[in-house]
Amino acid sequence: ARSERQVHDVVRWRREQLAEAGFALPLAARVASDAQYDLHALIELVERGCPPELAVRILGPLEQEPDAA
Repeated sequence: ARSERQVHDVVRWRREQLAEAGFALPLAARVASDAQYDLHALIELVERGCPPELAVRILGPLEQEPDAA
């Protein structure tokens, strides 16, 4: 389907942008496929000297904790 192709193209573009910014390919691939990550914020942190792995931890989505009963 066309929309699947568009999603694939966007993920590929995001992965390429992250790799160019210095992200290892496995990390770039994982982050690129998760729309919860702000690509521009990740790249900005790395450009300011933050290691890619730490940038992902800082900007990663918060893990959902189960509601206390």
